[in-house]
Amino acid sequence: MTAFRDLHRSGLLILPNAWDGGSAALMRAKGAKAIATTSAGVAWALGWPDGDALPVERVLQVARDVVRAAQGLPVSIDFEGGYSDDPAAVAAQAKRLVEAGASGINIEDGGGSPELLASKIAAIRAAVGPDLFINARCDVWLRGLATDAPVAEAAHPSPAPSAT
Repeated sequence: MTAFRDLHRSGLLILPNAWDGGSAALMRAKGAKAIATTSAGVAWALGWPDGDALPVERVLQVARDVVRAAQGLPVSIDFEGGYSDDPAAVAAQAKRLVEAGASGINIEDGGGSPELLASKIAAIRAAVGPDLFINARCDVWLRGLATDAPVAEAAHPSPAPSAT
């Protein structure tokens, strides 16, 4: 995971998205420094719709295939919304992705409340520790669910309350 984190710190990271082991092998052969998966591409290649519809066992198999084809390159798996609304279940599946060799995951923010997403991320972190790069995607922008207020708040955060 250190190599994947380092790629994020060294400037622009071009992260091609694979949908199976064959596409991952091609990306590796063409010089990719890391590989991600695309949930839509994976689902569509297997005849499923995008959007947490693909059975998680199929996601895990594709993850194993992509990791094997990447031959040591860091791999980040598009984990959609975690394939469950139960943070413990999401964390258990994320742990299986780490065991399969994933260096990172994308988890989407547009399907539930911010509190649910935060609890999923906290559960994942508790289950796997720092060994997984967790990227919380901002799909709310793509789906037109966002306003400018959170961006302004993030750009100019309020000072942290002082401890007493």
